[in-house]
Amino acid sequence: MKNIRNFCIIAHIDHGKSTLADRLLEATHTLTEREMAAQVLDSMDLEKEKGITIKSHAIQMRYRHNSTDYVLNLIDTPGHVDFSYEVSRAIASCEGALLVVDATQGIQAQTISNLYLALNHDLEIIPVINKIDMEAAMVEEVRDQIVELIGCPPAAVLTASGKTGAGIAEILQAIVQRVPAPAGSEAAPLQALIFDSVFNSFRGIIAYFKVQNGVIRKGDKVKFFNTGKEYEADEVGILQLKLCPRNEIRTGDVGYIISGIKTAPEVKVGDTITHVETPCREAIAGFEEVKPMVFAGLYPVDADAYEDLRASIEKLQLNDASLTFEPESSLALGFGFRCGFLGLLHMEIIQERLYREFNMDVITTVPNVSYIVHTTQGEALHVHNPSGLPAPTLIDHIDEPYIRAQIISKAEYYGAIMKLCLDKRGVLKGQHYLTSERVELTYDMPLAEIVFDFYDKLKSISRGYASFDYQTIGYEKADLVKLDVLLNGEPVDALSCLIHRDNAYDFGRRMCEKLKDLIPRQQFDIAIQAAIGAKIIARETVKALRKDVTAKCYGGDITRKRKLLEKQKKGKKRMRQVGNVEVPQQAFLAVLKLD
Repeated sequence: MKNIRNFCIIAHIDHGKSTLADRLLEATHTLTEREMAAQVLDSMDLEKEKGITIKSHAIQMRYRHNSTDYVLNLIDTPGHVDFSYEVSRAIASCEGALLVVDATQGIQAQTISNLYLALNHDLEIIPVINKIDMEAAMVEEVRDQIVELIGCPPAAVLTASGKTGAGIAEILQAIVQRVPAPAGSEAAPLQALIFDSVFNSFRGIIAYFKVQNGVIRKGDKVKFFNTGKEYEADEVGILQLKLCPRNEIRTGDVGYIISGIKTAPEVKVGDTITHVETPCREAIAGFEEVKPMVFAGLYPVDADAYEDLRASIEKLQLNDASLTFEPESSLALGFGFRCGFLGLLHMEIIQERLYREFNMDVITTVPNVSYIVHTTQGEALHVHNPSGLPAPTLIDHIDEPYIRAQIISKAEYYGAIMKLCLDKRGVLKGQHYLTSERVELTYDMPLAEIVFDFYDKLKSISRGYASFDYQTIGYEKADLVKLDVLLNGEPVDALSCLIHRDNAYDFGRRMCEKLKDLIPRQQFDIAIQAAIGAKIIARETVKALRKDVTAKCYGGDITRKRKLLEKQKKGKKRMRQVGNVEVPQQAFLAVLKLD
C-alpha cells in the first residue's frame, strides 16, 4: 500500500490537463503506441468535438523510481464551472492534486475554486506551470502568482509542456515524493467509496470505487450500505483504458465491480460498498449532495416515448450524478420530467447525450431557477416552475437564490464587465488587483440573471479573457411577477416565466414579437398577449388568411358586398371559437435567444 499514489489533475478550462495526462501515460508506458491518441482520456465524441472534458476519467499507471515499483492512479477532471461536481468527486477519492496553470494566461477563477476544493479535503498540492514552450509564456510572472496564492517556495513550482513533453519526468518524481500514500487498514472491514458508474447493456451497471479499508475479492458477497441491497462480485478489476480483471483490489487502490445490477436507482454515487458477513459500522462520510442550479422540463417529442425517456434519463444519471429529475406534466406538452442541471452548458450536453446515446429527441422548456414563495398563511413553498405558484392573492413575498460571482479579467475590460453586472442587478462586493494587469471582481447577483446568457456575454465583451466562477450564498427577497403568454386567451404554461417586475414589460413585448414571426397563420386572427395576472402588457396579432368573397360581386348595391363580408366575419368568429393554435417547437427555443 505504501507504493500507491492517488492523484487528480485540476485546472481552469483549456489549461492543458488532458494533454498533460497524455504525456504522463506515455512516460509510464501505460498504453502502446497504437492505443495512444490526442486527449486519449476524453473518450466521448462530444468531448473531442467541443474540446472540453465533460467526465472525470480514472486510469492506472505503473512507474519505476529508485528501483521501486509504484502504482499511480490518475483522475483527469473537467475544468468548466458546470462540471465542478465531477471535480469534487474526483478530489474525494485522491490524496494529492496537480494544479495546472497555463503560462500564457496565469491564474483564473476556476483555478482558485478548484484549489479551495482540494485544500478542503487536505490534498497535497503540486503546482505545475504548463505550456512553457509557447512564445507568449510568462513563466516568472505566473510563478509569482502561484507562490502568492498557495504560499509555497518558488522552487516547489514545476514547469512543463504538455505538447513537447518537457518536465514530465520531474512531475512523476514529485508525485512519488510529495503525495502521501493512502491511509487505511487491510485488516479492517471493507469500506469502498463509489465515485462513478456507467451502464453497459450487456453486463449491467459497472460501478467505479476506491477502497478505503479492507480488501474486495472476486466472488465476495457484498452489499451497498445506503440502499442495503446485496450482490455477488462477479468481476472486480482495475481501470486502464479497458477494464482489466483482477482477483482482488486492496486498500488504497481504485477499481471497478460488476455484479449484474440491471436497475439504475440501486447504484448511488457516494455510496459505500461493504461485505455482507463483516459489514463496516458506518458509511464513508464527506460526500456532498449535488445542488442543481437551473431547472427545465424535458418532454418527449412523441408522447408514447415517455417510458423510454425515463429509462434513458436513469441510465444517463448513473454516468452523471449531478443530473436530478422528477416527473411533471404540462398542458401544452403532455407528460415529461422536471430536470435539475448545474448550468446551461450542462443542460445542452445532457440534451445532446440523450439524442446520441439513447436516440431520444426531446423538447426543452424555458430554463429557470428554484424560488421560495412565502404565503399569507405563513408557509414557505419551494417552487421550480411558474405553473406551481399559488394565486397572487395568497403570495406574501418571493425569495430568489443569490450567488457570489468571482470574475477575473484583464484590467482594460473592467468598465464593460461592471456595466454587464449592473444590468443583471449585481451588487459590487469587492475588487482586488492580482497584478497591475489583472483584476478580480466580486459581485452578489441573482442566479436567475446569469442562467440565460451571462457567460456568453461576459466572454464576448472580454474577448474570451474573463473567467467566471460562482457559489450560492442563499436567498433574498425580490420583486418578482409571473409573466404569462396567452394565445387567443389561453395561457401556454411552457412559455410562462417568473421575472423581475422592472424587466417584465420589455421581455413580454420582445416575446410577443418573436412569437408573431414563428406561429403560422391560420384561417382566423390569433391574438398573442403577454400578461401579468389580469393585466395585458403587450399584444401582437397574427393576421388571418383571407379569401376575397366579394370578387364575384360586380355592380349592384353596396349592401350586397356588405352582406357577404358580414357572413364571412361570422364564420371567422365561429372558427376562432373551435380552432386551436399549434405552437411550433422553435417557439420554445426562441425564448432563449431573444437577443
